[in-house]
Amino acid sequence: MIAQKNLITLFLFLIIFTSSATFLDNSIEPRSLNLHKEQTLSHFRFYWQEKFSEPKATSIEIVSPVPKYNNTAKFGSIRAIDIALTIGPNVSSKVVGRAQGVYVSASETEIDLLMIQNIVFYEGRYHGSSITAMGRNPIFSKVVRELDVVGGSGHFRFAKGYAELRTISSDPKTLDTAVQYDVYVYHH
Repeated sequence: MIAQKNLITLFLFLIIFTSSATFLDNSIEPRSLNLHKEQTLSHFRFYWQEKFSEPKATSIEIVSPVPKYNNTAKFGSIRAIDIALTIGPNVSSKVVGRAQGVYVSASETEIDLLMIQNIVFYEGRYHGSSITAMGRNPIFSKVVRELDVVGGSGHFRFAKGYAELRTISSDPKTLDTAVQYDVYVYHH
């Protein structure tokens, strides 16, 4: 009964959303959104400093793994993240932003994550702007992993690009991890 109510609510939401979206189909001048400016390709390097250990954990489990799959892969588990991004690989390096979002364990057999995150800048010219990245992250892969840049805010409206991820260090006891991010992004 509850699942049926949820489906009905979702159905009604989709009907309302799609019907109201047709009224928003107005042409606008690209200049009004600063899209007349030439695109810039920027490269950012920073280090993701994830702490699983208390007292200052930067990711927390918000949905436990599906009991049937509660193995090493933790299939179905979801973690919320608010992770420091630093200019150097050491956890004591200067924080220039944060990665905020979620990741989901998306494989039954290996540790593959579906990551959805906003890379929020706290320093310099891009202060207050963010880059949105998402994609598959097979964290134990020996090759460089990639996430898609799918948008952003502030300076990064209409952004597109990709991020390369390389694990720099991981503590097998605490699981605390440092990952180098090289983000290549086109923006106006």
